[in-house]
Amino acid sequence: MEQIFTQNKRFIDAYGRERIFYGVNIVDKRASSEDNKFAFKIDDAFLEELTGNGMNIIRLGTTWSILEPEPGKYNDEYLDDMLRIFDLCEAHGVYVFFDMHQDLYSPKCYGDGAPDWATMTDGYKPKPIRFVWAEGYFWRRATHRAFENFWNNKECCGKGLIDHFVDLWKHVAVRFANHPALFGFDMFNEPFIGADGRKLFARLIGNAVKTVLFDKRVSFTNFVGGFINKEKRAKLKFLDDVTGEVLADVTRSAGEKYVKKFDTQKYSPFVNKVSAAIRELTDKGVLVMGNCYWSNTCVPSFISPIEVNGERESNFCFSPHGYDFMVDTPQYKYASNDRIKGIFDEHKKTQERLSVPVLVGEWGGYGDSDEDWLPHIEFIVNLFEKNKWSHVYWCYFDGMLKTPLMKVLNRPYPVAVAGNILSYGFDSKSKVFTLAYEQSAESCEPTVVYVHKTPKSVDGGEYESEAVGNNGSAKLMFKNGAGNHKIKISF
Repeated sequence: MEQIFTQNKRFIDAYGRERIFYGVNIVDKRASSEDNKFAFKIDDAFLEELTGNGMNIIRLGTTWSILEPEPGKYNDEYLDDMLRIFDLCEAHGVYVFFDMHQDLYSPKCYGDGAPDWATMTDGYKPKPIRFVWAEGYFWRRATHRAFENFWNNKECCGKGLIDHFVDLWKHVAVRFANHPALFGFDMFNEPFIGADGRKLFARLIGNAVKTVLFDKRVSFTNFVGGFINKEKRAKLKFLDDVTGEVLADVTRSAGEKYVKKFDTQKYSPFVNKVSAAIRELTDKGVLVMGNCYWSNTCVPSFISPIEVNGERESNFCFSPHGYDFMVDTPQYKYASNDRIKGIFDEHKKTQERLSVPVLVGEWGGYGDSDEDWLPHIEFIVNLFEKNKWSHVYWCYFDGMLKTPLMKVLNRPYPVAVAGNILSYGFDSKSKVFTLAYEQSAESCEPTVVYVHKTPKSVDGGEYESEAVGNNGSAKLMFKNGAGNHKIKISF
């Protein structure tokens, strides 16, 4: 497998081809692993089915609590099992990026991530979740204090919390650095700002109330009527006026001050520190940088380009997340295309500022057999294709690859392009895929397009076909010379 690099806003391989990645999150969020095995069964049969559905990358996640159950004592047996997964992925041509996952800081705070010994709440008692999974971010002081102590590198068991975390990353990086399937290292999932989160949430609620009462873009009558009426409330009709523009105005004024402080004073220095530790050991692997939790709601991100030893890192990408309000609920069928576009348009601004490629680390909706929400999912995929963004769906669940969801996710796309992609996309109504690209010279390696089933017609040059799995999907390999090219595939 070719090593992957970044070049401006593109992922490229060792041959200089532009690469696109479509994949899925597979994350072990447990506090511990009694048998020291990864939580999901990943074997040859699974990976054959995965690649047969067009996926070529996995965000493979686990937690600090599994990997370092006691200070300085690493779970190498569990890492051996993750290495086994990397080996299997190599055999099937699937890239992997290692995700150090957390939600709400730790299991002790009723989430996942840090071990109990690294969870310092300064006497505040964590409380069980009562309403929504993320409420610890909104008003739980124990969660806020745990994050605050982490970002301040408070001493614990003889060294700072961040220093413990950096040492863990060193241990992980050296194990996986030279693996052919390695895409990169995702250093910290959805970093949360700490104690200022409570102030931000209070301002957010205040802004929302003022918007409903006084903003002419939001009809007070429609909002209240839609909330009171049981049938309309079930369909979230009271949120119809909350467009992407309205959402951005509400969240930006509430959160911009606090997110800027966090990104510049805490998060970017933290990312630089972890990055430097990894780069001491290896120059392999893309460094994957996310953004603050609150920047997934249209609050601008203020993260800086990664620096290692005072110089801009040459091989990193931006990995934003984004969901509409009703993620993980049956109401996701009523999700707003305009709101999700607003969220990802803000992420696009961050990409332009950083001038790096994007691999969307999380996006998705509701793991269910219901097909009513699939148009929203297709809207998001189309948006990613327009932006030339790679992405990994949140998240894998048993049987997912046999659900109607794959009607959207399993689609043609350019895997590797010998040149610079100008545009690409799949129109599911006309059943036509198009790819436009410019090639500066003869390439020793072909342009590769994944197709989800046997094409009706293929225009754009001579090609060879290689089957992928047993369901009719294939890779079409085009050998074109220098110049501008357009490939059109009809189904």
